[in-house]
Amino acid sequence: MSEQKSRPPQDRPWESGWAPETTRAPGTRRLWLAGALALATITACVTAVTVMDQESGEQENRAAEPTTLSSSAPGGLISFATPSEGGTDKAGAGRAHPSPAAVSSAPTASASPTPRKKAPKPPKASPSPSKKPQPPSSHGISIRSVNFSDRYWRVRDGYVRLDRIGSGPEQREDATFQRVAGLSDSSCYSFTTADGRYLRHRSFVLVADSNDGSSLFRQDATFCPRVWSRSGTLTLESVNYPGRFLRHRNFQLRLDPFENSHQFYADASFQIMSGLD
Repeated sequence: MSEQKSRPPQDRPWESGWAPETTRAPGTRRLWLAGALALATITACVTAVTVMDQESGEQENRAAEPTTLSSSAPGGLISFATPSEGGTDKAGAGRAHPSPAAVSSAPTASASPTPRKKAPKPPKASPSPSKKPQPPSSHGISIRSVNFSDRYWRVRDGYVRLDRIGSGPEQREDATFQRVAGLSDSSCYSFTTADGRYLRHRSFVLVADSNDGSSLFRQDATFCPRVWSRSGTLTLESVNYPGRFLRHRNFQLRLDPFENSHQFYADASFQIMSGLD
């Protein structure tokens, strides 16, 4: 029979002289395994958090970049239009990185057009009257210059000039006219002499001439009064040449274009007086 040694009871080492091994603490392997598992868990958590942070950063960068949608994108989405080629004359074309402009692909109601201000009317060639002219008088009249108050219209050698009128009856008769309704426009004036001739312009010079019944004559002999700021004075505008007014130059009556000057106003302003004859 093989000899079997009996193992002394371990609960009484002081009796048998046996003692348990004390070089290794009990449960050390378990502790190492638990520590390794905990370290692996912490490493995995840190790695997962890092990866999630990187993915969220990339998603934010992609969200900030402009996105171009195709024409089939559903309504209500907003896309960013890319700058058109050759659009250097548009705002922002000179910048190195033009800001994308948001373009809505959803159908929207068309905005009502902004009402435009009415364009100002062009100024009239002639000054507008400040008050209604007096109706034509049936009595003889004489016409005096404003800036030469001692000179009157007078027919001399067929032309109408500004002359000083003496006491002789012939001069006074030549400086007296009848004011009648305009031959071409009844709201305007025509002027006749004592011998029945009419005052008309010919080559823009005022003359006394017989009525030949033509339309041109009627227009040449019709002048429309325009009352200006000076009280009791008026100027006479041609019917067939709007913007030209009777004025004296070197004491000769003629039609000249309107000028916005003090000299023109003075030369073209006249005052209607009672007849000198």
